[in-house]
Amino acid sequence: MTFEPIGLMMFAFLAGGLFLFFNLTSEVVEGDTRAFDERILLALRTTTDLSIPVGPYWLSHAFDDITALGGTTVLSLMTIMGTTYLLLARQRAIAIFMFLSILGGWLVSNALKLGVARPRPDIVPHLIEVHDLSFPSGHAMLSAVTYLTLGALLSRAQQYRSTRIFLIAAAIFLTLLIGFSRIYLGVHYPTDVLGGWCGGATWAVGCWMIARRFISAKPSANA
Repeated sequence: MTFEPIGLMMFAFLAGGLFLFFNLTSEVVEGDTRAFDERILLALRTTTDLSIPVGPYWLSHAFDDITALGGTTVLSLMTIMGTTYLLLARQRAIAIFMFLSILGGWLVSNALKLGVARPRPDIVPHLIEVHDLSFPSGHAMLSAVTYLTLGALLSRAQQYRSTRIFLIAAAIFLTLLIGFSRIYLGVHYPTDVLGGWCGGATWAVGCWMIARRFISAKPSANA
């Protein structure tokens, strides 16, 4: 079996992503990242009052809004709308595959949380209410799974290269912004977010490779 250059690059990214994720998970479980994590969280708060984040007053409200883009409700709506778009564009195979890919990523994220069972950070007050476990960050991983998978597979239905690049770039930008919002709001350690980004991006790339090799981007003839 032969690979073209982009296929080799994606395969290398997939292997590297898995390696980084499992190594980071091992470090987190052993507690080796705690000092780094706490130092970053403290750096984002004023020294006189840890309940006040650094930066202008409006920034915390902006991140509060941004973090909602990685919530279950918004991601579910994005997935449904993306799937519907592909169905209307007569891309039935990609639509079904995308929906199942995102669903599978969500299941993997929840299983990882339960497996690692890392408590939420308690060194700084949380600026929003949270209840579940910490590693990997669900918002970071699920936004990576959802937005990157949407961007990669929706781009296959686009005619122009500029449009495809924009979709991928927008997906990456949203994923990074949502992940950073979790750190800024004090509800995740930085390594939670790094783990979420790494796991989510690796999943999305793996799904893209499967779709690229086995699923045609041509419209369904009988749609």
